[in-house]
Amino acid sequence: MLRGNAILGQSGGPTSVINASLSGCIQACLHEKAIERVYGMRYGIEGFMRGDLIDLGAEDPATLEALRATPSSALGSCRHKLADADFPKILEMLKKHNVRYFFLIGGNDTMDTIHRVEDYCRAKGYELTGVGIPKTVDNDLFGTDHTPGFGSAGRYVALSVKQAGMLARDMKKVDQYVIFQTVGRSSGWLPAAAALAKTREDDAPHLILLPERPFEKQRFLADVKGVYDKFGWCSIVCGEGVCYANGTPVSASTTGDKFANIEFGAMGGTSAAMMLHRLIADAFGWRGEFQVCESLQMCAADRVSPGDAEEAYACGRRAVELAAAGTSGVMVSIVRESSDPYRWSLGTASLAEVAVKAKPMPDEYINNTGNFVTQACLDYLKPLVGPLPEYVRLGVRG
Repeated sequence: MLRGNAILGQSGGPTSVINASLSGCIQACLHEKAIERVYGMRYGIEGFMRGDLIDLGAEDPATLEALRATPSSALGSCRHKLADADFPKILEMLKKHNVRYFFLIGGNDTMDTIHRVEDYCRAKGYELTGVGIPKTVDNDLFGTDHTPGFGSAGRYVALSVKQAGMLARDMKKVDQYVIFQTVGRSSGWLPAAAALAKTREDDAPHLILLPERPFEKQRFLADVKGVYDKFGWCSIVCGEGVCYANGTPVSASTTGDKFANIEFGAMGGTSAAMMLHRLIADAFGWRGEFQVCESLQMCAADRVSPGDAEEAYACGRRAVELAAAGTSGVMVSIVRESSDPYRWSLGTASLAEVAVKAKPMPDEYINNTGNFVTQACLDYLKPLVGPLPEYVRLGVRG
């Protein structure tokens, strides 16, 4: 059995349950005989290269347990794309601290980081066991049924759209439409979660715009007008990454991050919701509003899905179990065994595959007109988001 120290890190955007994974990983490391000391890298791989570490074994056990219900990224995060010049420095730090177990919690880019570091160490003859712990609110991570963090973010979206939709319905004589924008660069899982808010035909949302389908201006305006003619108002949910057929973002944003990912609304740019608002106002002369919550969807501890927190914690613990058993080069994955009743187990996915693939919504989850989701999608989403509150209306029977 490989003996040495462990290093843990968090990368990319936070979630409401990423610290539950961190808690599970730390606690499991502290009880693993092969692991002598447990370090945390402050601000991801960038902090590790600077030697910015924290001794997690010195933390109060009560603090480590309380991490399970603490939002955001307790170790701090980064978005750093590894360059060739980084690897010698990383190996130097691994050797300096006798790190033999390498755990990162994150999405596709994070899994690519673990994969490349592990490959480099192998080529240099340094024994290192690397295991990834999944995280993303986008739910676009390949190799897992769903990703810890998504269920809670989906719950945030569904509750927000449900409650804001009630406000918009009751204020339709003043404002005729409302647009809610979710995060999610190229996948529609989060905007799709808003559909769970709907229990009656006229409930919000009425239209859902997904990055998997090209945006068509005239068709969109016709859909909005059709909803308005039927109900007197319209609720629209859009993913931030919706694009025209030629790939141009509806947000008109072209600013990219270090991974060449578009940063929607960055540098003073407009959001997709703002552009849709303008299109509707210009076409019909109506009053309306748009809601762009940005990172609030990623860190709302008051809206955590209980099942999401449980799975996140379990993924952190399983990563250590796999590493201690000599398994390397994998990410912990969640396997859905049944949707009703909901049952799950843990598996693995190859880092080499996870790092280069994404998981868009399948076609069977999107309706034929491309402006809402299907029952199959709702069946997939329900156990992840959890039950939503029911509200009453005056003057409605049955």
